[in-house]
Amino acid sequence: MARVALVTGGSRGIGAAIAVALKAAGYDVAASYAGNDEAATAFTAETGIKTYKWNVADYEESKAGIAQVEADLGPIDVVVANAGITKDAPFHKMTPEQWNAVIDTNLTGVFNTVHPIWPGMRERKFGRVVVISSINGQKGQFGQVNYAATKAGDLGIVKSLAQEGARFGITANAVCPGYIATEMVMAVPEKVRESIISGIPTGRLGEPEEIARCVAFLVSDDAAFINGSTISANGAPFFV
Repeated sequence: MARVALVTGGSRGIGAAIAVALKAAGYDVAASYAGNDEAATAFTAETGIKTYKWNVADYEESKAGIAQVEADLGPIDVVVANAGITKDAPFHKMTPEQWNAVIDTNLTGVFNTVHPIWPGMRERKFGRVVVISSINGQKGQFGQVNYAATKAGDLGIVKSLAQEGARFGITANAVCPGYIATEMVMAVPEKVRESIISGIPTGRLGEPEEIARCVAFLVSDDAAFINGSTISANGAPFFV
């Protein structure tokens, strides 16, 4: 029987690539999304991966959505907390609303995603948790105090979950992508994009599929002894 995987923010960008990679690896995959019905419908039509709509910033919505996934597909064995937003501004101009929105989705959203699934993983003595963090959670970023704080916090989550889950056969790891060729990055002005690429020693943006392959490895049986770790997939502009 195939293992069940949930990818939040899974209908677009890096999340979509992860969902597709996990399906190709033999998982029964569900992808959650927050708002873009058209993109989710198109993704399901193209891939056959079922999509579910809920706001990861809301615990009860997340709990209900996860319950529906498990009713449809079975107990969730693998969860990839990928959903995230940005609300950028220099710190002196950042509003409490910008701060809270990003914290609620990118940090509390990870709690809301993993927490309802965790007891079942403990009971079944198996689980794989992967959180998609960011290079900016490792090094910080001008104009992204809120975003960088959440992505640094995500690393603290996986290191702590790894210690709690290890004796139950659960691993928790993170992937920190650098600049990836998603719709969002490709939409910036070409000069800005060229400036970004000039700071990457590899000389190019990463591809969503490269992040997806990291995730596919971390959730596999081959990675059972890797726990509380972070894969930095960034083309070498920053090292930890």
